[in-house]
Amino acid sequence: MGGLVGGAKPGPMGVVFLIGVLIWFAPPPTGVEIRAWHLLAIFVATIAGIMLRPLPMGAVAMMGVATTVLTRTLSIEEALSGFGNRVPWLIAVAFFVARSFIKTGLGKRIAYLFMRTLGRKTLGLGYSLVATDLVLAPAIPSNTARAGGVLYPIVLSLAKAYGSEPGDGTARKIGAFLILTAFHSTVITGAMFLTGMVANPLAAQLAGDQGVYITWANWAIAASVPGLASLILVPWIIYRLCPPEIRETPKAVEIAQDELDKMGGMTRHEKILLVVFILLLGLWIFGGLLEMHSTSAGLVGLAVLLVTGVLTWQDVLREEKAWDAFIWVSAIAMMASFLNTLGLTDWFSQGVGGLIMGVHWLVAFVGLSLVYFYSHYFFASNTAHVGSMYAPFLAVALAAGSPPLLAALTLAYFSNLFSSMTHYGTAPAPIFFGSGYVELRFWWKIGFFISLAHVTVWLGLGGLWWKILGLW
Repeated sequence: MGGLVGGAKPGPMGVVFLIGVLIWFAPPPTGVEIRAWHLLAIFVATIAGIMLRPLPMGAVAMMGVATTVLTRTLSIEEALSGFGNRVPWLIAVAFFVARSFIKTGLGKRIAYLFMRTLGRKTLGLGYSLVATDLVLAPAIPSNTARAGGVLYPIVLSLAKAYGSEPGDGTARKIGAFLILTAFHSTVITGAMFLTGMVANPLAAQLAGDQGVYITWANWAIAASVPGLASLILVPWIIYRLCPPEIRETPKAVEIAQDELDKMGGMTRHEKILLVVFILLLGLWIFGGLLEMHSTSAGLVGLAVLLVTGVLTWQDVLREEKAWDAFIWVSAIAMMASFLNTLGLTDWFSQGVGGLIMGVHWLVAFVGLSLVYFYSHYFFASNTAHVGSMYAPFLAVALAAGSPPLLAALTLAYFSNLFSSMTHYGTAPAPIFFGSGYVELRFWWKIGFFISLAHVTVWLGLGGLWWKILGLW
């Protein structure tokens, strides 16, 4: 299987299979029941499959679900319980809303409006990309859709309009700065909203399994101050470390105006989408007062888009990424929840918590947060990192005495921000790095400095803001 014959090196599927088998047949530690240990083996193998990608993520997840039933680790009802969870449905609905931004052209219109307003100087042009991403992030959970579908084509056209091309010595004229700014902005905006990145609702679900409940509103409010500070600071850092040769960009304003002229006035569908977007934000912000879960609000918004014809049912059926995310999030959330139910998370937190006994909770929590953050050098997926490490790290933080909501939110924010470090840490990274404007060593150098900025801003300024909010 996967090349495990004739002495050949195992392929990705063989590695996944081998990992699962090794854990399955290893004796479980004292205090861990055999069913929990077997589920851990399946879970770890599934996470490994998501990282190694022998098959698409959804297919790997379905194999994991099937294995839990085939081995009688879980009943069929337990194995399929994740598909009735409201979190995967929120993710799927948000993908459908994201499709409407691309289909109607409203996302592109917003980008050109900001460019026309802020784009006379190169730094301002960078901030126009940041502003676009910030506006789109609450309703578009796919950072790939935001960055790759809206920002990336605009960045490339701007760079080429100014004669900045990869590989011919002109990349630093303006292209490298725009590429880095657009990428790093989507990392930050993903951290600012529960619906800003596909793994965020998964983190909220895993926190809820441990009795820590995160709403759309408290996520956004707590992220607002450090998030806005990062959005202001990071483009300036890039501007200083990767200074563009072109500092004045009046042509960008002209390009934006030309594109807006071509688009004409807002269409009926764009106007409807804008109203639905504002409605969704209102329902997500005030959902607690209205006793409406964010998934319910999303379903209401989707229904309006379908009734008004902004989206067709065929659009919904063709949104492959939404259904793929729905399947793998359902599977991971289900397994992680049962690992918690079967006591494995408690066993882990008690064991590791004993090692930091007597350490002040703040010292322990900062240390855990930094380990969680910088361990992303070993991950090529936010989802794999969140799925495998968020719950146990949160459990240890809680066992050390960390305030529950502070711990859950900080780890959730870091589950986005750690993607800034490498060219493979999140889905948009290979897209922007693949443009060729930034060489590998410089990408990592910039990423490391920005990671330091994120840690300082979010633990420092963020910590003060969270103290004001009463999170600790």
